Amino acid sequence: MSTHDNGAGGMPLTRRELRALERIRSERAETDGSAAPFDQELAELPRRRDVIERFPLTDDDDDDDLTTPEEAPTPAPEPAQAQPAARLVEPEAEPPAAGTSAREPEPMTSRIAPVPATAHAQHFYPEPETGRLHALAHGHRGSAHPLQRGETKPVSQPTVVVPVVEPVQDPAHETGTAHETHAEGPGHAFPFAEGPEQAHAAAEPFRTAFQEETTSHGRHRRVRGWVAVLLSLVLVGGGGFAAAQFVGPLLGWNLVTDYPGPGQGSVSVQVQDGSSLTQVANTLKDDGIVADAGTFTRAFSAAGITLSPGTYTFRKEMRSSDAVAVFAASGSDKVSYVPLSAGLRIGESLDAIAKGTGLKVEDLQALSDKPAQFGVSAKAKNLEGYLFPGEYRFPVGASAKDVLAGLVKATQDELKGQGITDPDQQYRILTIASIVQAEAGRADYPTVAGAIMNRLQPNAQTLGYIQSDATVTYGLGRKSYELTAAEKADKSNPYNTYANQGLPVGPIGSPGKLAIDGAAHPKASDYLYWVTINLDTGETRFAATLEEHNKNVALYQQWCSANAGRCQ
Repeated sequence: MSTHDNGAGGMPLTRRELRALERIRSERAETDGSAAPFDQELAELPRRRDVIERFPLTDDDDDDDLTTPEEAPTPAPEPAQAQPAARLVEPEAEPPAAGTSAREPEPMTSRIAPVPATAHAQHFYPEPETGRLHALAHGHRGSAHPLQRGETKPVSQPTVVVPVVEPVQDPAHETGTAHETHAEGPGHAFPFAEGPEQAHAAAEPFRTAFQEETTSHGRHRRVRGWVAVLLSLVLVGGGGFAAAQFVGPLLGWNLVTDYPGPGQGSVSVQVQDGSSLTQVANTLKDDGIVADAGTFTRAFSAAGITLSPGTYTFRKEMRSSDAVAVFAASGSDKVSYVPLSAGLRIGESLDAIAKGTGLKVEDLQALSDKPAQFGVSAKAKNLEGYLFPGEYRFPVGASAKDVLAGLVKATQDELKGQGITDPDQQYRILTIASIVQAEAGRADYPTVAGAIMNRLQPNAQTLGYIQSDATVTYGLGRKSYELTAAEKADKSNPYNTYANQGLPVGPIGSPGKLAIDGAAHPKASDYLYWVTINLDTGETRFAATLEEHNKNVALYQQWCSANAGRCQ
């Protein structure tokens, strides 16, 4: 091997340092065209580490000192506390083969500033707790005889790290070739020094920084996973509890629909006149008599009995069927039920009252023929128009007069509610209302009442004649839609509004509330004629002139032709 003396202190230079020194001299010559003294360039070499790093080691280079043993100068003793200096060396090329010329030596660089091995390791790789790093943790390969777990290096042979600075693209880095070698102590697998103070940790299991980090993250992930599971269980349990407490009753979950019976205690319930089955069922539910209002209602409807006013005695928490039996056993003995429809004539109304109460029709008829005793107008010949439609429940054993008095009072109360208190005026409104009830549908009550009022006024077209078919048929004692010319011309019929001007002598039936309201508040218009053109739907057409009215009558006749037998 050849020796390259730097001329300053006799210290040898590597080929790499020589190449770096040559580069420094070339740069200086290109910059100012002059060359500095060799000693000055040599002194500058340690500061030009960037130049040294441009010359990576090649396969022909060896990082050992190019000085032969006999040529190597004796190193000067170092201070007592100094760390071994790291030195970059490069191997000498193989001697040229016989017959070939020797290669020119490449420029070499000077020695770099010493870097403690421990400082280098701490800068790039944090030293683990065990005092050494795994050989493959950072891409280093171990030597042929790696240390076994629990084995320590001899304290008397401290290791000096000789780092080789090379670019990232170095193939040795990609293939895992060792980046660092040992100047002393061959055969050691780990490139970092271990002092006596670290020997005790070698027997302990070691972990790299990466292993410590991944182990910590895995532990945290497991904790977070358990927390998520517990939180999910809490949410699911809470949601189920909320559903059972709030949503369940709305969906009928665990809803008690009936008590097992027979019940206990005693509860009295007053059923008022006019109370509906739904109202009574809710009352029984609220009082704790039945478990569910719907169950009781279905049981009551299935029994086929009638709800009657009165006071009933029940037990707490009864079966719905037992509560229905209380009504079935006592209701029919306490009250009688009488339904009256709107538009019924006096004979029809008296028959319905007799059927519901068990009273005799003759007794009821005799009382009706003497209406003055009920406080009605002196013009009234009977109680026609005064028996207010509705559903009634009368105490069993009630007299005929009491029953009729109750119906007349309901009609008078309705008229007074409309502001009509005079008996004669009440009689007149009841007469108009009874015609409206017979001639029009519900939606047309106020309009028909307004047309009747217009006809009662002097005018050139109707001359004060109402001309209502319903009034004529009432006087004839029958119900029909067709009249003959003779029947229309018969003045002897006091209810014939074709032959007699003005209103008939009295009501022609029992008007309902809506008809009374329409007669008391007629709709203003110029209509004088009206005709129902469809008996099924009750559609009514109005007209202000006779010509328009005749067209509407033709529509009615067309409907009668299409529905044979309906217009009799």
